[in-house]
Amino acid sequence: MSVINPADTLERQNEKLLQITQALMRKVEQKNEQSGVAYAQFERAALLEVQVRERTIDLERTLDLLQESNARLEAANLETAIARENLTEAIETINEGFALFDPADRLVLFNSRFCRDLSDIAGQLREGLSFDAYVALISASRCLSLPSGTNPRNWARQRTRRHRDDYVVFNVSLTHDRWLQVSEHRTARGGTVILQTDVTNIIRLERQEREKLRDEQALILRATLDHLNQAVCIFDKDRKLIGWNRRMNHLLDLPSQEAALGRSFVVLLDRLNSQLSFQDKFDNDMLVQWAMQKEGRSPIVFEVTGDNDQVLSVFAQEMPDRGFVISLTDVTAERAAGRALSEMNEVLERRVQSRTRELGIALSEAERANASKSRFVAAASHDLLQPLSAAKLFVSALSDQIAQPDLRGIVDKAETALSSVEQIIEALLDISKLDAHRPTFDIQPVRLAAVLRPLRDELTPVAQAKGIDLRVIDCGLSVRSDPGYLRRIIQNLVSNAVRYTNTGKVLVGVRRVGGVARVQVWDTGPGIAHKDQESIFQEFKRLTPDQSEHSLGLGLAIVERACTSLGHGLRLQSTLGQGSLFSVDIPILEGLKDPIVLARATPDASDLERKGEIVLLVENDEILAKALTLMIEGWGAEVIHARTGAEGLKLLSDIDLRPDAVLLDHQLGEGISGLDLLAHIRALHGDVPACIISADRSTPLREACKDQNVRLLPKPIERRALFAFLNS
Repeated sequence: MSVINPADTLERQNEKLLQITQALMRKVEQKNEQSGVAYAQFERAALLEVQVRERTIDLERTLDLLQESNARLEAANLETAIARENLTEAIETINEGFALFDPADRLVLFNSRFCRDLSDIAGQLREGLSFDAYVALISASRCLSLPSGTNPRNWARQRTRRHRDDYVVFNVSLTHDRWLQVSEHRTARGGTVILQTDVTNIIRLERQEREKLRDEQALILRATLDHLNQAVCIFDKDRKLIGWNRRMNHLLDLPSQEAALGRSFVVLLDRLNSQLSFQDKFDNDMLVQWAMQKEGRSPIVFEVTGDNDQVLSVFAQEMPDRGFVISLTDVTAERAAGRALSEMNEVLERRVQSRTRELGIALSEAERANASKSRFVAAASHDLLQPLSAAKLFVSALSDQIAQPDLRGIVDKAETALSSVEQIIEALLDISKLDAHRPTFDIQPVRLAAVLRPLRDELTPVAQAKGIDLRVIDCGLSVRSDPGYLRRIIQNLVSNAVRYTNTGKVLVGVRRVGGVARVQVWDTGPGIAHKDQESIFQEFKRLTPDQSEHSLGLGLAIVERACTSLGHGLRLQSTLGQGSLFSVDIPILEGLKDPIVLARATPDASDLERKGEIVLLVENDEILAKALTLMIEGWGAEVIHARTGAEGLKLLSDIDLRPDAVLLDHQLGEGISGLDLLAHIRALHGDVPACIISADRSTPLREACKDQNVRLLPKPIERRALFAFLNS
């Protein structure tokens, strides 16, 4: 336990220390000679004296600081009092009522103008008043003018709800047409400042301006109504007439303005019934029923007739204040014109019907003529293909046997001429089928590479002969289309590009655009003028005949019609002197794994010579049969020729020999087809490799050949295709 009590005053502590020191000194003087303990006690006494002296100094310093703090506190209290007086004077000088609530919503400060206009409660305001009590006083004041349908409790509830926002501004209506604007602001510490501003003069001025504006608008509205071409009358929610324009007086015989204003709608309608008559299914009772509805009126339109066959179109519509407006428009001229137009239409309709019958008869005759033309072209093409095939085969066989360069050149020219004839016949046949609007398509998966690569091999020599760089970019996309027509479309576009391009290059590529493959053929040719870009797709249209002497001008016509029938989009972009770009859009087929092979084999007779094959040829055309025999035997194979199916079967039976390959004409002319004959041969000799030759390019024949696993070679027979079959 400490000898010195810290709670004692400094004087008391010093007094205790002096007493302790004196007692110790006496102890030392009495027993100094007895032991060294006394000296030690003396040293401790001296040390205590030093500590007492230091403690006394600290206490004196603390006392000085306390006195300084008290002085500063007195000065601060004085400044606070002065600041409060200044604040009180400041808020008294402002013109608005001012009040400050602390974060606990207790009234801290307010000036004399606060709630001055609420004289019956102004004396009840005091510091410490809660905000809820303040609102209760306001709501109960006799000077407060509450809105219609609102009681003091509801007003107080709404006022308290607004107090929750950080910033609030609203107007309060007082008695004797006075107004206060109340604004609340939240302080940084969470208190609330309320300002009350007298806005009576402002409200009254705005009211005057609105009334003035309303009067001006009424004048403008009146002038506007008077200048309308329509007659207009307006009724209030009680169905009393409150105004109409001059046009109404012109159309109808109404009483004077002073006498009519305030008249009931029903009374006015009864007066007008003698002047007007309703048309169609609308009548007077229906109009009255509509007008008597208090709200929810739907707009109505009807017509009435007046004197001198005057026709008025009536439109009635409800207004926002639940009144309604009725407008009348003179449509006499329009209705007369309508009747005249209706009569004219009837006359024109009779003429159109008569002309339609005439055109129907002409169309039927044209269709019959077109069908006859198509049948003629198809028959003529078929008949021409037979000798053409023989001629091509004879020339090919002759080419293999001629070694002299000059003679071989002549043979090559003859072969080229025959190929041109073949292309012309095929074009005529295609355009005939497309013109008949009955093309039969074999839609199936096709790899574009299987179409583009053979065309590149076929047309590259032609392009190189003209000094043109033909580039065909490989493509791995697969599409859905007719393989034959698709090849013909792209072939015609590329061959046209090569034909009409004298210098530069031709580029063929495919772009993927969404779900379609866009095949593009671009050339550096002369380009096509804008005025000619539609006509080039017409039959027999050639823009530069001197450059297309071997063309009938059917290529692009076939392309356009085939694309239309197949649903493939066709586009042309061309600038005169800068080349052309043809594009065809074909639907993409994802995941095709087995391509349709259209590659061509290169004949090599040594392969067939080593095989020593025996080929059964059944062909009723002697010339074509001789040409095929000459060609096949030139490759080293043996040919057994029969004119009919029965003769062919008898030959096989007589020699008791299984042929290595069978080449059959599909149209044998004796009630039996090539496929029927093949079925008999395979029944006797098993699955013999077979090929059907025919000028028929129809889908049923292709499907039948596919089902029987037999190859189909169209006439005129391509030398390479025939060799590929025999060498397979």
